[in-house]
Amino acid sequence: MKEIVNRVANSKLATFDLEAIYPQGERIAFDISQWLLEGIVLRESEFREQAKEHDWSDYQDKYVALFCSTDAIVPGWAYILLSLHLAPFAKKVTVGSLDELESVLFTEILQNIDISEYTDKPIIIKGCAHKPIPQNAYVLLAQKLQPVAKSIMYGEACSSVPLFKKK
Repeated sequence: MKEIVNRVANSKLATFDLEAIYPQGERIAFDISQWLLEGIVLRESEFREQAKEHDWSDYQDKYVALFCSTDAIVPGWAYILLSLHLAPFAKKVTVGSLDELESVLFTEILQNIDISEYTDKPIIIKGCAHKPIPQNAYVLLAQKLQPVAKSIMYGEACSSVPLFKKK
C-alpha cells in the first residue's frame, strides 16, 4: 500500500489568516441621538452637560463606534467632544457603524504588520472566518502582499482561487 503524503503540509505554501490578527475586545455602537432633543436637535449646553455627567468608565478597553440613528444634522465638534471623553477609557473610537469600526481597526493593523516572512512565497489568504472580518481587510491584505508574494490565492489549500502570480 502506498503511503499517503500531505503535499500541502510539505509545500512552501504560506497561509495568512486574518482571524489570527483580529483585535480582541468588545465593540459598542454609541447612538448620540439619545442626547438630542426629540432625537434631531443638538442643544450645545445640554449636550455638553450630558457628556460631562456620563460615566465613561463603562467603555474601559472597548472599541466604540459613534453614530446617529436619526436624520439629525450633527456638527463635527459633537463627535470630537465625545471622543475626547472616551479617550482615557476606550481602546479606539471612530465615527460610523460597527462595520466601519472593524474596517478602521484592520486598516491600522495591516499598515503596521511585517510581511517579510511572505517574501517569494505562494500565499493563501484564508477565506473562512468565524469573526466579523470586513471585506476591505482582505483587499488591503492582498494589496500589501502583492509586492512580495510569489503568488496569492484565496480560500483553503484544498480549494483555493488563484488571484495573482508574479511574472
